[in-house]
Amino acid sequence: MRQVGRRQSDAILGAMRQVALANGRPLTHADTASIMAAARYLLRRHDVTDLGALPAVEPVDLVAAIRADHDLAGDAVKYLAVMALVDGVLDAGKLHRVLAYACALDVEENYLTQMVEAASGHMSWVIADMTMRNAESVVSGPWGDRPAPGAWILPYGDANAQPELAARYEALGELPDNTFGKALWAFDKTNGYAFPGEPTALNAIFATPHDATHVISGYDTSYRGEILVSTFTAGMHPINPMAGHILPVIFNGHLGVKFNDVATPAHGGFDPDEFWHAWARGRDMTLDLFATDWNVWDWVEQDLEDLRRRFNVSPAGGAGEQA
Repeated sequence: MRQVGRRQSDAILGAMRQVALANGRPLTHADTASIMAAARYLLRRHDVTDLGALPAVEPVDLVAAIRADHDLAGDAVKYLAVMALVDGVLDAGKLHRVLAYACALDVEENYLTQMVEAASGHMSWVIADMTMRNAESVVSGPWGDRPAPGAWILPYGDANAQPELAARYEALGELPDNTFGKALWAFDKTNGYAFPGEPTALNAIFATPHDATHVISGYDTSYRGEILVSTFTAGMHPINPMAGHILPVIFNGHLGVKFNDVATPAHGGFDPDEFWHAWARGRDMTLDLFATDWNVWDWVEQDLEDLRRRFNVSPAGGAGEQA
């Protein structure tokens, strides 16, 4: 990633602080930790130690600093949108401030529509849209005439079991302990997940890259871990990163929104430091595990730590990470 200039990064961080302050209350721990972590991990600003020294950036100021860089403007609005959610609620005042920045920067994205609709109480629509955006991200394209995502995700029931496929995953348990394949096998066994091909298993097109991302990133399956691994995925995989990965997992694991019977809702899963680290770790990956040309079987016999180095995966931080 190229280095963002000091003026640009100060403007982004100052705008993040303004979003956090939009409801008129002092910065919370989650606000402060988030801005500091975004500075450190995503903007490479290790020198930022006093949020009070950041400029009070209004939309016109942010435009002056970054609008010429369209990609950076898009990233900035993503960071601002997350700031509206870090305290575990969708704050209307914060969302209004985010939309003002987005409008000034001429950024229109599906995830902003999701947030507006959620704030308006249209959660059924939001859940359906997030589910479809996630599904299209997983298959890396339009959904087309596939079955509805809820049916597609569970394809092996009744007469559709594929025991030969399940046996191939089971055989990964015979690989040496240091291999990526053995770690993937152990991840599923430890968590009680059925292997693709078994009647209750999730579709391999989703389950395998998702579980492989858990293994590569080192994040566990706690609510915290699921938010982190989806954020890592969003940094790694460019299709619907916010609308299909980051927002759905924050809504489910931090705001307590129930999507389906697979993902149990919860409150408080957002780690305001490691979240931004996970985003940067995924962004810095040299390989996309959700790309259509990635094949898990090409890598299962490789040493896990060698793969992490090869894929440029830096160590995870904080409590709760998987060994």
